[in-house]
Amino acid sequence: ANGTEFAIEYGSGPVSGYYSRDTMTIGEFKAENYLFAEVDDTSGLGLGWTLGKFDGICGMAWGMISVDGVPTPLEALIATGDLEEEVFAFYLGDEADGELLIGGVDEAHYTGDFAYVPLSQLSYWEVALDSLLVGGKATGSTAKAIVDSGTSLLAGPTEDVEVIAAAIPSAKKNVAGEYIVDCDETDAPDLTFTLGG
Repeated sequence: ANGTEFAIEYGSGPVSGYYSRDTMTIGEFKAENYLFAEVDDTSGLGLGWTLGKFDGICGMAWGMISVDGVPTPLEALIATGDLEEEVFAFYLGDEADGELLIGGVDEAHYTGDFAYVPLSQLSYWEVALDSLLVGGKATGSTAKAIVDSGTSLLAGPTEDVEVIAAAIPSAKKNVAGEYIVDCDETDAPDLTFTLGG
């Protein structure tokens, strides 16, 4: 630990701690003397963090939004020159383990070709949202979307969220104002997000 204090406000609440340096290893890749935050106060994150099984948070956004300008894990790994490609990919397992792959993609987890969508800015993974369809019907007026691997929910303008929730029979509003939908819901309409045309 170098003693420098760290604090950030996530969508789910604030955390704080201090900075440290160590060798960061993700899979086969290493970044030596990497500056990172050790969080020792998660009290602002609430029940979801308390009940969840988390080891920590690995920020994969751009350095522009990194607290104190600390290089992101991906930036640090790119700087080593060891990555075959300057990319990362997630596989979200359905009743199976998920995977984060750094420096490439695993062809066993997709079919077809990738479609690339330009970023609106190098902060979040923000892209143009061409349309949102709920059960085939156009909904909402939001013109942008953020693709965030660290967010386990859909967030949007209240009016759009209310329309989506009204179309899902099992959607139940909790005390925080969030709608919960059972993953096994069979009567839910398709939600179609169109990015990049």
